[in-house]
Amino acid sequence: MAGARFGMVPALAIPVLAMALLTGGCAGLASVGEPGSAPTSGSAARRLEAVRNSPPELRAFLARMPKGADLHSHLSGAVYAETYIRLGAEKGLCFDKPSQSLAPPPCDAKAGRLPMTQVATDREMYPKVIGALSMRDNIAVTGYSQHDQFFATFGRFGAATDSTGDLLAEVVDRAARQGVHHLELMVSFNGDGASGIGKNTPWTDDLPAMADRLLAAGLADLVPGARQKIDAAEARMRALLGCGTLQAKPGCAVSVRYLQQVSRTAQRGPVYAQTLYYGLLAKAEPRVVGLNFVAPEDNPVALADYDLHMSFLNELHRRMPDVNVALHAGELTLGLVPPERLRDHIRKAVEIGHAKRIGHGVDVMYEDDPQGLLRTMAARKVAVEINLTSNDVILGVAGNDHPYPLYRAAGVPTVISTDDEGVSRSDLTNELQRAVTTYGLTYADLVELARASLEHSFLPGASLWRDGRYGRAVEACAGAVTEVPVAECAAFLAGNEKARVQWKLENSLSRFEREAGEGRV
Repeated sequence: MAGARFGMVPALAIPVLAMALLTGGCAGLASVGEPGSAPTSGSAARRLEAVRNSPPELRAFLARMPKGADLHSHLSGAVYAETYIRLGAEKGLCFDKPSQSLAPPPCDAKAGRLPMTQVATDREMYPKVIGALSMRDNIAVTGYSQHDQFFATFGRFGAATDSTGDLLAEVVDRAARQGVHHLELMVSFNGDGASGIGKNTPWTDDLPAMADRLLAAGLADLVPGARQKIDAAEARMRALLGCGTLQAKPGCAVSVRYLQQVSRTAQRGPVYAQTLYYGLLAKAEPRVVGLNFVAPEDNPVALADYDLHMSFLNELHRRMPDVNVALHAGELTLGLVPPERLRDHIRKAVEIGHAKRIGHGVDVMYEDDPQGLLRTMAARKVAVEINLTSNDVILGVAGNDHPYPLYRAAGVPTVISTDDEGVSRSDLTNELQRAVTTYGLTYADLVELARASLEHSFLPGASLWRDGRYGRAVEACAGAVTEVPVAECAAFLAGNEKARVQWKLENSLSRFEREAGEGRV
């Protein structure tokens, strides 16, 4: 299953002499600049200023600009409704008009269950179904708020999300065509099996003992099946993208990893079981780089069990300290929940849940001692995944009401991400355009965002940057960025995937600068 909202190539042993293939260039090209120098100033920066107040030209500039990573993207929510209509027709699904959802057969038009093959060609129904499966046409007469419509879509298209490879192909190729180098996609592999174990295992409030019970009940037995599902999904994706052929699409070059989704609206047994199981999967499968808790943070179960969920993660960390955790926290605002619910979710995610990245973090200034929390996050280098469109759509928080500038001013690492670009009808380029237009970001800011997204990714290996300072490459790669790195640097890159993707981004930025200077951007 692709998973609901509520990653792709395994690390390879790459010979030093093959590094040119990774950077997308050819042997013998001259140096294109010192690490961190040319990309932050010059022709590209001037071009951005020239088009800043022309939205169409700004869009074109940002679409061409190389991007680092999208670190906060739910695979099923990243797919556009049009794809779900096509997949529904191919699978023989129905559209149930009363529930506004895709549904399994049999279809019965008289009962309001239309064949998706009919919907796909019906001029009246086709746009209505797109509206039901996304935010395109949400209006007051539906009876849903923007917030409720957003989260309702995931259950509505759920019947078509089992074609994980098809979903991957769409999302990965769209990212590649915008210059994205790496994706970390939230998805679920064999989560239902873990939930079943959680439901059937008698609960005890002794969390270490409960973890022992769940592990003894066979959580590890689910791991091989999950790995097979990942293999099958990626094989399907590569086939659709034509990877390894002369007709290979751009998506074949994108690095992809997966974050497993724990549904925090379930009962405590299934939530704990999923948490432990996904930790086991992350340790066994390099393509799985961590886990995240998902589903509406304002859900009654999610609110009531928030502290319990953080204690689950604390026990996971005690047992498997190397498992990465990124958490949705602070996806709340005043009015959506009582003020008391805004006081501590982000802090607890960082201090108890061991989150290395925070998704959304919108209510940070409602927290107790927000300035102290910002200092803690800056000191620990806990990055915040900023999702401007979904924060606007779901929470009604945008512009000066959004804490993005406060995070930046406090020195907290930030990255721009999409959240659910298919549901929101957006993409990463649009998110960056909102950031430039709303907050006056410069080209140097955009380059820093691209670098930060790779720096705070969960890719394995050492960083290209010394002490996390962009522009100061590690000693082995301290010379000029070249299409073909010198031998010492090539050896370092071959052994460190994170640095390898970062080097690729630097080359892409340098090429972009040259193209801007030649008037091609």
